[in-house]
Amino acid sequence: MSHPLLHLRDGAVARLRLNRPELHNAFDATVIAALTGALDAVARDPDVRVVVLEAEGASFSAGADLNWMRGMAAASEEENRRDSLALARLMRTLDELPKPTIARVHGAAFGGGVGLVACCDIALATPNARFGLTESRLGLLPAVISPYVIAAIGPREARRWFATAEMFDAATAQRIGLVHEIAADEAALDAAVARQVDLLLKAGPIAAASAKALVRRVAAETDRDRLDADNAALIAGLRVSDEGQEGLAAFLDKRHARWIG
Repeated sequence: MSHPLLHLRDGAVARLRLNRPELHNAFDATVIAALTGALDAVARDPDVRVVVLEAEGASFSAGADLNWMRGMAAASEEENRRDSLALARLMRTLDELPKPTIARVHGAAFGGGVGLVACCDIALATPNARFGLTESRLGLLPAVISPYVIAAIGPREARRWFATAEMFDAATAQRIGLVHEIAADEAALDAAVARQVDLLLKAGPIAAASAKALVRRVAAETDRDRLDADNAALIAGLRVSDEGQEGLAAFLDKRHARWIG
């Protein structure tokens, strides 16, 4: 039996590829554990600078595996709580990963698949991508992924899609903020991913990896004086750091910084 997740390396780029094409890359406990473990590994790897999340087959991820759902329906409330916490850890690990992340989305992205897209820093899709937060059709809600989806699309849009379970296309996903860019086809999608990877590899490694933490902190802070002080301390520290000194020197000397191959 093939492994449900392929971990591929291309220099400083780690490609994590969901590999259950016969099941449209649906989630189960094994997939959740494998992806969480792979993310933990790339987080610790100093040679990885960018992570691309992608999928084999016709779909990005069709959400929860039906057999897995059947088993959880028969499990106790405590077993369901533990299972849901495992999914929550996966989403939080991806959202807080100290590396820039890109979602390469094609085909179906439903339920937890939407959560993965929302957790990535950059989301690129083909026009045939289809999205859905379909849990309410089953008498459920996308509770575990809700913090990340709401952060991506905002509370007003979330109230609609969470309640109706209506599916939407790539153009709508882009309009509401779930997807950043739509490529014409899969070849163009690969080119769009490559362009974003190239931009990230030209950025300072620490700066690119720290950007999401800055955004998260600024969005959550309500004390403006503390925010000003923290941001001043951050930029001061970056300016005198090895990376900041090299970046500024390279700019002034009109040369490439050392981190650019």
